[in-house]
Amino acid sequence: MLFDKLKMLPLILILVFGVLQYCLWFETDGIIDMLKAKKQLALWVQENNKLKQRNEKLIQEVQYIQTHNEAIESQARAELGMIKKGETFYQVPRS
Repeated sequence: MLFDKLKMLPLILILVFGVLQYCLWFETDGIIDMLKAKKQLALWVQENNKLKQRNEKLIQEVQYIQTHNEAIESQARAELGMIKKGETFYQVPRS
């Protein structure tokens, strides 16, 4: 009788091992979910780095405009069509 129980032990252990492997790989928060989360994290880190670079450029531009009056004047002339007092503005029509 004890011998019959010992014959079943490897089968039971293999079955338990199979169930544990299934849980490890395919259940919620398993290895597959972790790999998906790592991939998503890498994409977010990449996007975050792009946004950081863009922010740095914008900060530099703001600092330049704050410290250089000619930059403000140039931007006002180009974007808003502003002129100084005493200047005459001539607009040449395009053909």
